[in-house]
Amino acid sequence: MKLQGLSSKQVEESRKQHGSNELTQIPADPLWKKILEGFKDPMIMILLVALVVQIGLFLLGQAEWFEPVGILIAIVIANGVASISENKQENKASALKEEEEAKEIAKVIRDGKLLEIHVSEVVVGDLVYLQAGDKIPADGVVVEGALKVDQAALNGETEEATKIPCPDEKTSYDVKDLLNKHYAYRGTVVCGGEGYMEIKVVGDKTLFGELALEVQEETRQTPLQVKLGVLAQQISKFGYMGAIAIVVGILLKTFVTGALPSGIYEWIRLLLDAITVAITVIVCAVPEGLPMLTSILLSFQSLRMAKDNVLVRKINGLETAGSLSILFSDKTGTITEGRLSVVELVTGNVVPFKELSKMPSNLAGDVIIGTGINNSAVASNGSIIGGNSTDRALMAYLIDSKVVNSIAKEEARNFNAFDSAKKFSSVTVQRDGKSMTYIKGAPERIIERCTHYIDENGETKELVEKNYLIAHMDAQAGRSMRLLAVAKREGESDEGDLTLVCVISIRDNVRKEAADAIHEVQNAGIQVVMVTGDRKETAVAIAKEAGLLVNPDDVALTSAEMAEKSDEEMKKILPHLRVVARALPTDKSRLVRLAQELEEVVGMTGDGVNDSPALKKADVGFAMGSGTEVAKEAGDITILDDNFSSIEKAILYGRTMFKSIRKFLIFQLTVNVAAVLTCFIGPLLGENVILTVIQLLLINLAMDTLAAIAFGSEPALKEYMKDKPVPRNESIVTKEMLTEVIISALYITFICLSILFFAPIRNLFGDVDVTYLKSALFATFMMAITFNGFNARTAHINPFENLMRNKNFLLVMLSIFVMQFVFVTFGGEVLSVESLSLKSWLICLILAFMVIPIDVVRKLLTAHK
Repeated sequence: MKLQGLSSKQVEESRKQHGSNELTQIPADPLWKKILEGFKDPMIMILLVALVVQIGLFLLGQAEWFEPVGILIAIVIANGVASISENKQENKASALKEEEEAKEIAKVIRDGKLLEIHVSEVVVGDLVYLQAGDKIPADGVVVEGALKVDQAALNGETEEATKIPCPDEKTSYDVKDLLNKHYAYRGTVVCGGEGYMEIKVVGDKTLFGELALEVQEETRQTPLQVKLGVLAQQISKFGYMGAIAIVVGILLKTFVTGALPSGIYEWIRLLLDAITVAITVIVCAVPEGLPMLTSILLSFQSLRMAKDNVLVRKINGLETAGSLSILFSDKTGTITEGRLSVVELVTGNVVPFKELSKMPSNLAGDVIIGTGINNSAVASNGSIIGGNSTDRALMAYLIDSKVVNSIAKEEARNFNAFDSAKKFSSVTVQRDGKSMTYIKGAPERIIERCTHYIDENGETKELVEKNYLIAHMDAQAGRSMRLLAVAKREGESDEGDLTLVCVISIRDNVRKEAADAIHEVQNAGIQVVMVTGDRKETAVAIAKEAGLLVNPDDVALTSAEMAEKSDEEMKKILPHLRVVARALPTDKSRLVRLAQELEEVVGMTGDGVNDSPALKKADVGFAMGSGTEVAKEAGDITILDDNFSSIEKAILYGRTMFKSIRKFLIFQLTVNVAAVLTCFIGPLLGENVILTVIQLLLINLAMDTLAAIAFGSEPALKEYMKDKPVPRNESIVTKEMLTEVIISALYITFICLSILFFAPIRNLFGDVDVTYLKSALFATFMMAITFNGFNARTAHINPFENLMRNKNFLLVMLSIFVMQFVFVTFGGEVLSVESLSLKSWLICLILAFMVIPIDVVRKLLTAHK
């Protein structure tokens, strides 16, 4: 019966009733909105308050123009760079997507004619004609013909699915089961056969559409955003408390000493000076360089990672990768190679061979004909054209064995493609003056017909005992191998007794480097769970070989077994879960949600549209470079080489970034605490202004900006992978960090105030005035906090460890030394300083340097605890 398809009128009615086949695309936020959203960042908000305060002080004549300008530059760099970078990446992805969509066409029958239309014009009820290479435009049922469909975009698996018409209306099947034989899905590709399908669902209602729409949902805050939000509140409180304490201290000292102002203007001046210093301390308490540091780190680490086949699409993905505590990984192409490969061949007496070159020539010749000529794939200039995944694997093996030319010389005839009833394919060739027929197919069908076999020496022997061969095949099946038998017989018929050539084991192999990387990631305290559409037996075999199933309490579940368990039951199982087989897209999203409810920092890898919702919902999504555009759009990081070992590198770089932020905070908070303590205690000891407003801001701007560059270049050390993941709710400032900050800040405060108020130290500078001593104090303060940078950059005893791997750090610290020399020598009245003698510089240098051995002692004492 000739298929008529829909009429023009029916098309319009269908479009009105069921909608179009276009997918809803929520537009990305424009650049201006991204920049405005950036101002909601807690650290940026504190900087904005500091900017307003500085502008007010400038208008009152209490601040220089460069003070608010410096803070404004910090805000622009920190917020603008991140927003522009992310906007560029999104625009690039959108352009690629539009280009791909413009090429998509579908062949439909309308009014009895075959037409080519754009995919978006397909409607419910359309009859679509499908051939090998066509991408299916919408979901529907096959009504005529037979199709082999590659569904990797939806289920991530390499094995093609067979799609045939439903025999009758009474036959039921589950459209949610992608392995059903009658329903086909948008986004999948026809790789064999031809036929017609009737469209049942279009647009957002297709499985592809539902997944693509789910990808566009908002995600939760990253661990670093949570930590910085808490830190911003803590810094604000510290700054405000310090400012109030300074004002109270100055007033208290005024009353205690009896040096009360004589008039109202003197009182106003005293209060204004106290408030100015207090507000300056608030500004100093804000680490302006922290947002800038994250931008520098992201840029610097992203360039490093690109060399390691890792592309950072969304800037927060990198720092989150360093905080991962559980990683749900796709199997195919990530843990495994993503393609079927020949593992080994065995003779009838179970002698294994991995290479053709090790076989006797007559046996190798039989293998070449039996797998290369009896093959629906074709080798052309080193590449493989056509064929199913098994035939392509066999041809790839022959190409790697350098025997493709031999195949081309053979004259083949009577090629019979794989017959699902017979379970084998066959081909007849002329060999040594005789007609020989070679058969390739299911071992259980072929071996039962074999009366002879060719042994490892190329000699033909009688095949009497088959049990050991069957035992070998059972063992290989247990290792998730796909088995094929190759046999031959004289004559042009494929019926009758056979001589066994070999039994071939084929499998999607575990990547060697992936197994090593999984071991490293597990040692880093990260739980790895393999999620696959494979059957449980195959998944378990792969997981054991990859090192995922090791302990007796490790758990492997199927999708059906998961569905039977409540969320609370799954939460109890989750810490022991290592494998999920026959996984559905909803399983992946559920796993991410449950892990996040347990406050885990969740990673998800994937390449198909089915992975996209989970990639989006996870704290960090790793999309594969060979995957679908929808998956890449959903992911934060793209692994260009599809290799699990690259994920390990992303985790290492993320941890390096987080470590760098903590190092910077130790450095910067020491500066802030020392500045507040010095400015608070000084007035109590008799000197209202210890460090002037300009001096404080110079310290703050120089240290913040330059230190961000110094710590942003820290090397990625393998030792970071030995640490356990940092919990999502853990403070970014640990007790150990706080101890280091307080001890160093107390020493810096003590030594600086001693220059003014402690006679044994003060007298070292000779008979000089207060301005000279304050100049020495300013120089000592800057040098001490610079030396403390060496303490902050490593938790090891040796503060100079791995120093040559971060030459930027040395350049920055040298620059700060040069700057402070210039400030003190040439600052004059602007900075309220006097030039120091060489002797005074040496004294300041020694006093400042002592911060390093003091911290070494602290590390030695805490190391024994």
